[in-house]
Amino acid sequence: MSEFKEIKDYQIILFGVIIALGAVFSTAIFTKGVIKFQKLQNQTITVTGSASQNVTSDFSVLNISYRASAPSLKVGYQKMNEDKEKIKAFLVKSGIDPKDINFGQISNYEVNKREGNFYTNEVDFYKLDSNVKVSSNNINLISDISKRLDELINQNVEINYSNVEYFVSNIDDIKIKMVGEATKNAKQRAESMVKSTNDKIGSLNSAKMGVFQIVPVNSTEVSDMGINDTNSIEKKVVAVVNATFTVK
Repeated sequence: MSEFKEIKDYQIILFGVIIALGAVFSTAIFTKGVIKFQKLQNQTITVTGSASQNVTSDFSVLNISYRASAPSLKVGYQKMNEDKEKIKAFLVKSGIDPKDINFGQISNYEVNKREGNFYTNEVDFYKLDSNVKVSSNNINLISDISKRLDELINQNVEINYSNVEYFVSNIDDIKIKMVGEATKNAKQRAESMVKSTNDKIGSLNSAKMGVFQIVPVNSTEVSDMGINDTNSIEKKVVAVVNATFTVK
């Protein structure tokens, strides 16, 4: 009877070992399948590439704002029109083509009289203002004119403010080129990342353009919204691309 019991216990132990081995083997197969499945599901890599190029502005715009104060609108408009002719004569004499001079509309508003700390309903005088934009490919000429606006002040033209903006006329062509260079840089980065795993980078799955920035040459400024510098003649164009590649 005891021998029968020993045989029975041995069979139970053997059966348990077989089940345990089967579980281990099944787990190994399952794990291998999961690894293979994950590899199939994650055989792409996404990287960010960038490219930059220094450019020189070839187009400029001079913005001038001028104003006047007068006891009546009639007198105010007369003064503004006189100032307009003075400004135009000054620009043409300085070498600007009349077709490159664009005057804006004249706007006006009332300034009421004050009695102590309060304004009354009675008009004291009128303020009028307008602006002019001067466009030219001759950057040096525009820069020189912007420094001589005191000549207009000496003619009793009230200059409110002035500034010069510098642009690159073929910026769209440069933008296309920079996006291509940034995508190329992204692929180089991807290849460097998978090199240690003996994998290779395949085709480009997708590419999304990031921020495109135009900044002064020596600037390190970055913005999520992008930057478009118009104050500097010498600029740096920066393009960023987020690209996804197949991993082979």
